[in-house]
Amino acid sequence: MQEKLWNANFVKVNVANFMLFFAFYLLTPLLPLYLSETFNATKDVIGVVLSGYVVATLISRPFSGYLVDSFPRKKVLMVCFFAFFIFFAGYLAAGSLLLFAIVRTLHGAPFGSLTVSNSTVAIDVLHPSRRSEGIGYYGLSNNLAMATGPTVAVYLYNTVHDFDMLFWFALVVAAIGFAVDATVKLPSRPVVREKKKLSLDRFFLVAGWLLFIDMTALGFSYGILSTYLAIYGKEALGVTNGTGTYFLILAIGLILSRLQGASSLRKGKIVHNASVGMLISLVGYTIFVAVPNMWGYYGSALLIGLGNGHIWPAFQNMFINLATHDRRGTANSTLLVSWDVGIGIGVVVGGFVAEHIGYTAAFWTAVAINLVGVAHFFAVGRRHYYRNRIADEG
Repeated sequence: MQEKLWNANFVKVNVANFMLFFAFYLLTPLLPLYLSETFNATKDVIGVVLSGYVVATLISRPFSGYLVDSFPRKKVLMVCFFAFFIFFAGYLAAGSLLLFAIVRTLHGAPFGSLTVSNSTVAIDVLHPSRRSEGIGYYGLSNNLAMATGPTVAVYLYNTVHDFDMLFWFALVVAAIGFAVDATVKLPSRPVVREKKKLSLDRFFLVAGWLLFIDMTALGFSYGILSTYLAIYGKEALGVTNGTGTYFLILAIGLILSRLQGASSLRKGKIVHNASVGMLISLVGYTIFVAVPNMWGYYGSALLIGLGNGHIWPAFQNMFINLATHDRRGTANSTLLVSWDVGIGIGVVVGGFVAEHIGYTAAFWTAVAINLVGVAHFFAVGRRHYYRNRIADEG
């Protein structure tokens, strides 16, 4: 008889994950407008202020993986979630651009730690026989938040025209997520206190370094797409209000592929899912720049969403299967860091290429790096995974 997938604890972790990402996406689309209207910040200043969040997130993740693996996971989860929740009150209290920049930057640290700890707890509450499938479903909560958060935020702001109300709403949503996670019961797991010196493998999953390269290449492409999509769409296609629709279609693709791919993950087809997802995503990026019309524009959104919806749970399963049970936090943080690094490099390189050659060249660069990542995975990454995996794929 098959073990239950949607046990009470797994449901709670998913609800909490939706709440934390919903609170995150409530602010993301409107913060540039808030900084411009409230503090008269220029575009370059807005970029600097908001980039601090990403930097803090990236720095915190390797250390959070170590903390999750070295201390009681429920306590680490609660501390991270409380810090994430309480920082929303800091936006209400920040009366100057400098204070807001400080709060925003510091807020990135608990967000980075929380995403690692919550996903690790989600793996802990799943039965091993349903873990691969469950990881695929877990990501649905992120995708649902991505699809609904920005829409609700824009509707709320257009209705009340009050940014403080938006901050209060995000604060309440995060508080609900914290309360839900507080009721999660984790299986007993002895915390191993290692007396040996700290090594790189406590902060970075060395066994996953080749997969790290692949995911970094994929993140590079997405970094260029997500950052310069609106400007390219306006200049090349005359699309002025299509960015929200683009990401909505992308989110729909993510959700559909996660639902469809769950059965394959249940059968242990992890590498198959990753391979299919990477090819679909590569086609999506290619169509985006090679077919400069509305069909190519919105069609690429669906394909990239479908591809990434297969890629993420497959790669997370692979990273987890390359790690022992006491390295799950490190495996999760390594996966997330690879994506962050790729996005960061993509934003910088894409901006440089766009400035000197043009946005079309920047997006062809995204396609080229994506192709390199796909080729590397098929030639090297897959074999490395099969040779070094610890857990069975099922």
